[in-house]
Formats: sequence, C-alpha cells, structure tokens
Amino acid sequence: MKRESLSEHVTSGLTLLGDDGQLRRLMAILLDNAIKYAGERGAVTVTLDRQGEKLRLSVHNTGPAVPAGHLPNLFERFYRADAARDRDQGGYGLCLAIARSIAETHGGRITVVSTPEAGTTFTVILPKK
Repeated sequence: MKRESLSEHVTSGLTLLGDDGQLRRLMAILLDNAIKYAGERGAVTVTLDRQGEKLRLSVHNTGPAVPAGHLPNLFERFYRADAARDRDQGGYGLCLAIARSIAETHGGRITVVSTPEAGTTFTVILPKK
C-alpha cells in the first residue's frame, strides 16, 4: 500500500492576477506528478512564497531522482523519462508541457531539480502583475 505524506507551507496574503482555472490546473498537474512519483511512503511538500516581486510555487517529492540526462526534456510534449514506468502510472507525457505553457502564458517560468539525496522539486516563478 502506497502512503504519501503531504505538507504545505503557504505565505499568507499573497495575490496573483491570472486565469484562475489555468493556475489551478498548473497546481493540479504538479501535485499529481509529485504524488505519483513520491515513492513508497514518500513525502510531498508544496510551498508558496514571495521571491522579491514575484511568487514562487515549489512542489517537492522524496521519490527516486529523475536521471540527469532526462531533466532538459521533461517539459517537451510526449516526453517520458521512463516509458515502462509511465505505462504503469498512466499519462501521455503532456502534463509537464501543459504546466510549462501555463507558467509561460502567465509571464513565468518553470524549472526542475532532481537528485538522489534531495528528491525532485518543480519550481514555478510567476510575476505578481
């Protein structure tokens, strides 16, 4: 049985102008991805805070690292770092490309860092507008 722990760290009073539905979709994609790959008894942490005049959303999981050679391609449409694992997990390799598109449409950017020691963190930086 797979059991993830979920925690959040949200700075109060933050506001962002943007498409509510698309921003919710961005959050859902990143959260779903983090939970899916958190590993057995993994942990997922969502952080929303201010970074200067911008907002930073980070979604971290403690699951196995994404191999370094795959990191530059994760946001490409239909790309799968591990096709066999993705068949088991479902999906078509579109969600992270959609997440990137939503971030960019809102004037932001999305990045990923993944190491065996720290896990995987997707970070979205968005201007407050």
